[in-house]
Amino acid sequence: ALDTRDTETEGHSERVAAYTMAMAHRLKLSSEELNDIERGALLHDIGKIGVPDSILYKPGPLTPEEWEIMKQHPVIGYRMCMKVDELRSAAPIVLHHHERWDGGGYPYGLAGEAIPLGARIFAIADTLDAMTSDRPYRKALSFAEAREEIIRCAGKQFDPEMVKLFLEIPEEELRLIRELSLANRQQRAA
Repeated sequence: ALDTRDTETEGHSERVAAYTMAMAHRLKLSSEELNDIERGALLHDIGKIGVPDSILYKPGPLTPEEWEIMKQHPVIGYRMCMKVDELRSAAPIVLHHHERWDGGGYPYGLAGEAIPLGARIFAIADTLDAMTSDRPYRKALSFAEAREEIIRCAGKQFDPEMVKLFLEIPEEELRLIRELSLANRQQRAA
């Protein structure tokens, strides 16, 4: 639903879920845990439905007041997920997907292992997709450049152990995930 509303990020949720699952499968988690992580990754930005278009699509920087409204989207998304029995176990990823390993994230400033595992995995996948996607204000980085930035942010923005896990994924696998997402998007548009 959000991809329909926000064409700039079309396909983002699918790609981020695929990157997240490429990491999660390497952890040998249960099928239930994997399903929860995948659902959380797919729905991570569902709370943006509650953010006014004037903020969501603002071409320039947000004011401090607008930024406070934008930072509520994880809480809005969490509340939405908690209303659906099948999504409750995915809700923590939706709520905590902007937390940072060093405690500098939002909405609660959680740090370290207080952040749910799925959200720690997801944070890397989300950043990878953002950096390797074209934006109106900059061209996409290569996967190699994005990897270097993720390594640089280990221990600050990201769980260092999850960064090590991410680095196990061959660049070719990441590229294939991206290409499949773009092909699926083109197929749906036809």
